Amino acid sequence: MKICCIGAGYVGGPTMAMIAQKCPDIQVTVVDMNAARIAAWNSDQLPIYEPGLDAVVREARGRNLHFSTDVVAAIKTADMIFVSVNTPTKTYGVGAGRAADLRYIESVARTIAQHATGRKIIVEKSTIPVKTAESIRTILAANSNGLQAQVLSNPEFLAEGTAVADLNNPDRVLIGGERSPEGDAAVKVLADIYARWVPRDRVITTNLWSSELSKLVANAFLAQRISSINSISALCEATGADVDEVAHAIGKDSRIGPKFLKSSVGFGGSCFQKDILNLTYLCESFGLPEVAAYWHQVVAMNDWQKRRFANRIVRELFNTVADKKIAVLGFAFKKDTNDTRESAAINICRDLLAEHAKVCVYDPKVPAEEILHDVLGKGANDPRLTIAHSAYEACAGAHAVAIVTEWDEFKQLDYRKIYEAMPKPAFLFDGRNIVDLAALRQIGFRAHGIGKP
Repeated sequence: MKICCIGAGYVGGPTMAMIAQKCPDIQVTVVDMNAARIAAWNSDQLPIYEPGLDAVVREARGRNLHFSTDVVAAIKTADMIFVSVNTPTKTYGVGAGRAADLRYIESVARTIAQHATGRKIIVEKSTIPVKTAESIRTILAANSNGLQAQVLSNPEFLAEGTAVADLNNPDRVLIGGERSPEGDAAVKVLADIYARWVPRDRVITTNLWSSELSKLVANAFLAQRISSINSISALCEATGADVDEVAHAIGKDSRIGPKFLKSSVGFGGSCFQKDILNLTYLCESFGLPEVAAYWHQVVAMNDWQKRRFANRIVRELFNTVADKKIAVLGFAFKKDTNDTRESAAINICRDLLAEHAKVCVYDPKVPAEEILHDVLGKGANDPRLTIAHSAYEACAGAHAVAIVTEWDEFKQLDYRKIYEAMPKPAFLFDGRNIVDLAALRQIGFRAHGIGKP
């Protein structure tokens, strides 16, 4: 069997690397039009950072895992084609700010229709709105030359930062297909691949529409829990309660459970906000405005939490941060990844710069040029935004330290050393609740957490 994956991003690259590692008899080719990205996948410096990914790629690359820019050749020879291209939120036209931009999905469908012949299994791996498979099938049927294709939905549920572990031992693998003999046969082919290392009882099969919708709903439910506990963090700060103690108490209820009850400066990443906005747009499109309003509030609460964090820094620093240096520790949206999409740090840096603060950012994995681009925009420059090479460099001379990403190294810093190099009073704002506030206060910091007394 030969597999082709169109799209060498955060989902396509790791997923195909795992399939290739687990199935050495299957030839897996990952293709992308971005030559620089493909060159990075073929180098010792992979384009994305995930713990354990280097070892998986090194084992399979050159044996049965290949990275190429020759999209047409890969499509022609593949038995199964995974579509793993970006589906960002539309920034224009109907549904701007909410609907998914499906131009790349459509472009891939037309490319497949133009070059593929015979029997093919097309697998949606991108996060897409329900009923997208119908659009793909329509394009394939109208433009193909003898192509007989079955379209499956196989959404990815891995979490960045733990992607390799999630792929190696997933909670579940979801495969949706057409309820027909041909559709069932295609589902079985894909299920058999995953069954090489995933227990059969974790491979869930549904119809196409249930599978497409399940991805959006799963992310919406997870984000809802984060926004829910973050809303309570504000109440905890007002009353003197401790949000971690509240979360622990309610998490002991077996009906609720402890996961995703960690209060923070807000969620980020490529999926949560995008998928909830997509879900709200779908609800409105199907005449369900009340449902749309309910889910939109999850995003609204997340945006408010990020603003609240920046506003608290300004308020505690005597209502002005103009010309004061603020050290921002962490820029990736979560630890153990270099992904900055929808990172809370972007909004926080912008809010502080709007208050005329001097912002110095340090992140162990995000390149300086990406930080500048995300905060300021392409080609823009602001001398008040600087990038440090270490946490100590960022904090030196800072009036306040803001921990925005929960990198493990920030738990192990010598905060007494940092305190001594700061103007007094020295402030610290822990946006992830990862440091000991009481110990920091003993040093002399005016230390504040999320939802902490």
